[in-house]
Amino acid sequence: MRKSNDEAMVVANVPQGLSVGDGENRVGRNGFEERTSDQVHKALIPDPQVDSRPQRRHFSAAYKARIVEEAERCTQLGEVGALLRREGLYSSNLSKWREQYRTGALDALRDDKRGRKARKHPLEDEIARLRKENARLSCRIERAEAIIDIQKKVAAMLGNPLTSVEPIAGD
Repeated sequence: MRKSNDEAMVVANVPQGLSVGDGENRVGRNGFEERTSDQVHKALIPDPQVDSRPQRRHFSAAYKARIVEEAERCTQLGEVGALLRREGLYSSNLSKWREQYRTGALDALRDDKRGRKARKHPLEDEIARLRKENARLSCRIERAEAIIDIQKKVAAMLGNPLTSVEPIAGD
């Protein structure tokens, strides 16, 4: 054991590659990395701090489809359970994913965007087309009314006033 530059004494020799992440380990003459007592203390005691909110797991549509297909190929007793244990999943995940797989919902989730997926109503395209047409026709009516007003003013200036036409029912 030795001291260098007022560091704590080296108390452990550890095989290379198992170092604590601060990068200050030295390789000794015996091929082992030497750690200070502070480094060993950090490595042996886990951090007691717990996140206030646990992280939620997110599964991609491709992963869900792969697990459902793999579960469908299981034929022996206990194979599905072994699959779930290996992947760290619950049976409720598998049953929900199977239902989604049957209804084709996994194909709709292929974009893998997080959050609620927007569902398009079948009439939305027609509504958008009609709104666009309505706006176009409204502009044409405004232009036509402006032209008619100018024609009335010109006729009045020339001394030949135009007679107004009865409004169409529904105006």
